[in-house]
Amino acid sequence: MNVWVQNMLKKITFLTAGESHGRGLVGIIDGIPSGLQLSEHDINTDLARRQMGYGRGGRMKIEVDKSEIWSGVRHGKTLGSPISLLIHNNDWENWSQKMSVEPTNEEIKKITLPRPGHADLAGVQKYGYDDIRNVLERSSARETTMRVGLASICRKLLLETGVEVGSRVVQIHNIVDESPIPENLSPSKLNELSDESPVRCINKEVEEKMMFAIDEAKKEGDSVGGVVEVIATGLPFGLGAHTQWDKKLHSRISAAMMSINAFKGIEIGAGFSGASKPGSEVHDEIGWDNEKYIRYSNNAGGIEGGMSNAQPITLRLAMKPIPTLIKPLRSVDIATKELKDAHKERTDVCAVPAAAIIAESMLCLVLVDALMEKFGGDSMDQLKEHMAATAKY
Repeated sequence: MNVWVQNMLKKITFLTAGESHGRGLVGIIDGIPSGLQLSEHDINTDLARRQMGYGRGGRMKIEVDKSEIWSGVRHGKTLGSPISLLIHNNDWENWSQKMSVEPTNEEIKKITLPRPGHADLAGVQKYGYDDIRNVLERSSARETTMRVGLASICRKLLLETGVEVGSRVVQIHNIVDESPIPENLSPSKLNELSDESPVRCINKEVEEKMMFAIDEAKKEGDSVGGVVEVIATGLPFGLGAHTQWDKKLHSRISAAMMSINAFKGIEIGAGFSGASKPGSEVHDEIGWDNEKYIRYSNNAGGIEGGMSNAQPITLRLAMKPIPTLIKPLRSVDIATKELKDAHKERTDVCAVPAAAIIAESMLCLVLVDALMEKFGGDSMDQLKEHMAATAKY
């Protein structure tokens, strides 16, 4: 077995490398069939979406993320071979000594004050470091830039097979948008509406309150989290399987989502609200419209028994506040054991809007993997033929 296959992915493999302030980010994705039309513009569109959002910090003013395709594409179409991407860090020139690959004669100050809520303390304990920068550079959410880049390839494949993925923000701090997604609004249209908002909230009244909450947190030197909603439509029956724990679609999606920095909770469909209701109010009754099966509700969120049931997949994901604070929390110096304030690194006040794009991206990766697992094919033509012959909706 390929040693870098993730357990939850069966047909698609991907790998990212790079540090937050290193030369750049590198990514490889394998398992994409040949014949998919792909350009750097397709990738850069999603990278730009990830950089949007009210409450972002100074890094977004420095980096204008653009990807270079280094392999796996010829004359605008995928070859079926591994696709590799490179994203340069524009700020590298200011970090070339601090993050030098080769030993340096320059005196580099070590970071010894771990931030509560971050990977800092556990990382230095695990790997035996005396400098927290060896941990924070890779544990930074900067790594998700490459995940979004790789996933944009999967998004393009999904669109060619009739599957759309979109998202919105439904909560920032204690401000909640309780309005449903408008009926018959496609995920792509939802993204268009969300992307027009600085906080990716489609309710203009709630949007203003969310922005005010971010402003108040910034004044206090604090940070705020929130909740994002992700939806996917156009999926056939039977992605995933009920036969093993790691084949269940909801377990694969959950693993991917919980790998995102600062994500602490996931709901599929009705989620936690279903725990307080009787089964008669939770389970989605089945009907027939003379052509196909229908549901009178979608509390299952598009997944039953570990498999897609041809209804929209709906997720809600909770993101905790970012742990790097303008007014840092108490900590302990790992070198001297003195009680001091935690390290301050350049940070955002709120990154929930960007997190929604990352969540979309991880769902795209899992759904393409599940499509390729069920329908197969070495080329896009073969995949579409297989789906036309056997997919049920």
